[in-house]
Amino acid sequence: MLDNKKIADFMVRKRKEAGMTQAEVAERLQVSFQAVSKWERGTLPNVEMLVELAGLLHVTVDEILVGCEKSGENFSYRKAGVDISYTDAMKKEMAVYLKTEDERVLNGFGPFASLYDIRFPDIVDPVLVLKAEEPGSKQKLAMEYGYCESICHDMINHLVNDIAVMGARPLAVLDTIVCGNAEKETVKSFVRGIVEACKENECALVGGETSIQPQVVEKGVYILTSSIAGILSRKAIIDGSAIKEGDTVLAVASNGLHTNGYSLVRMLMDKMPQIKLDKVDGETFIEQIMKVHTPYYKAIRTIKDRVHGMAHITGGGIEGNLSRIIPEGLCAEIDLSKIRTLPIFDYIKRIGSIEEEEMLSTFNCGAGLMIVTGREDAADVINKVKRYYDCYEVGTVMPGSRKILFQEHLHFG
Repeated sequence: MLDNKKIADFMVRKRKEAGMTQAEVAERLQVSFQAVSKWERGTLPNVEMLVELAGLLHVTVDEILVGCEKSGENFSYRKAGVDISYTDAMKKEMAVYLKTEDERVLNGFGPFASLYDIRFPDIVDPVLVLKAEEPGSKQKLAMEYGYCESICHDMINHLVNDIAVMGARPLAVLDTIVCGNAEKETVKSFVRGIVEACKENECALVGGETSIQPQVVEKGVYILTSSIAGILSRKAIIDGSAIKEGDTVLAVASNGLHTNGYSLVRMLMDKMPQIKLDKVDGETFIEQIMKVHTPYYKAIRTIKDRVHGMAHITGGGIEGNLSRIIPEGLCAEIDLSKIRTLPIFDYIKRIGSIEEEEMLSTFNCGAGLMIVTGREDAADVINKVKRYYDCYEVGTVMPGSRKILFQEHLHFG
């Protein structure tokens, strides 16, 4: 027979050992303060909540029900920080998000690996395009300021953009969540965000891994990564090899920092914490820098047959990324005065006294995607992309030994 008083006393002791108040327990478990108070006066939580409570207090459900830690259990996986019963319950709840209507996904949650049907009768000489990505130090800010689902969109949009610029159609995504302790609601929000971002990019989250590593990652810290498989016909690969003298270079607008430059931004925030609430173009600094990385796939798929090369502008800025697709012997001459910079970049440059060269090598400065197309196709490409994002001419491809040559200067303010 259960000894409710002994159970209550045990829960109180373990909560205090964990350094938590009743209010903190309530917040972590998404229940009312009154519920926690009742548990500690002898009213037992339901079975599902017992599993969650056990994980939070680093004990087993059995130990809660007997009101003491098991004797003789000198070493255990649970004591090392991983409670299998808790993680299993959490994974079962996440399974609902992995359900998909994509008929190519042949199995659901549970198997050792994911199965995906790769028959594409409409694609001649198919080539798989593979890529891995993580959202960088922006994910640290996401956890601090409550952008858990948003950072998942950042990660997937960045991932899909990277394969889309090569002409690929995104197919399947695998994610990994590494953490010191798995808080169910946080992990669920990550999975939900990844699934929604995949749907928006017309691909599917087919599986992944939640890795709890309490001896490696601090409690409350989460590290996200993901990988993607895309597909295209070998003859449809867009790698810049078709770029020629006289081609036009177009810029496609970003909405802000996307997922690059955050180590510098965080340094500014550490040095000048007051900037967090400063207003930039009608929004707080935090709202501006946490805008979701722009997803370009739907715009790109409308112009793939009209472009000679595309560059996703990420770390390294315009030069560092556009140079990756310019053939030897050619030079993309970019008129920086035509780049439509955004107020957030003007603010960062001014508040940090950052030189133009540093801004260009760290941020996209308002151009998140660069497209190289034939002069005769430029107007058509601009019109098609403008259905989604601002797009305009910024340069020309000429003979030269330098792959990128900047002319004029960025206009800030």
